[in-house]
Amino acid sequence: MVYIEINKKNYNKGNPSPIEQLNKYLSDNNKKIFILIFMEGCGPCNQTRPEWSKLKNILSNHANDIIIVSIDKDLVSKVKNIKEANSFPTIRYVTNSGKIVENYEDSNISTKDRTIDSFIEWIKVKSGENNITKSEEKNHTKHNRKMNSLTRKNRKQNGGKWSTKYKQSINCKKPKGFSQRQYCKYGRKK
Repeated sequence: MVYIEINKKNYNKGNPSPIEQLNKYLSDNNKKIFILIFMEGCGPCNQTRPEWSKLKNILSNHANDIIIVSIDKDLVSKVKNIKEANSFPTIRYVTNSGKIVENYEDSNISTKDRTIDSFIEWIKVKSGENNITKSEEKNHTKHNRKMNSLTRKNRKQNGGKWSTKYKQSINCKKPKGFSQRQYCKYGRKK
């Protein structure tokens, strides 16, 4: 697996540059290229990019037939065989020297929620089931469990959505607003 990040800071650095490297991969019929086209300052792009970059750690043990690319929308015109995006983020699968192109949103995976799980499922479908091993999935699942347990710990410490101190300060005889009325009616433990 090869991971290429192309942004305004690094697009012409190195020998070969990331754009030259991507153009080389795009001309190869055997490469399976997964591309995230993002726009700086775009909220959905900023949420998707960290999930997309996790792929480099999860798929790092693969052969070089899978290429994961993250590219700034302003630099797409410098790359061969890739059409400009009209919405952001745009996620595409390209193979066969650019003859086969599929958008992530048009794929037939069960969940398209732009998380690492849905990206892995999509890559599995497009590259064949055997390319992603069970050990990588286990490592990914372990990581998710660890993150979920950290989130749970934080939630317990903070008392959930509302702090314990705030909950105790609510006067159910004179609740202020809808949320407090609902809390007094249904949520307060007596």
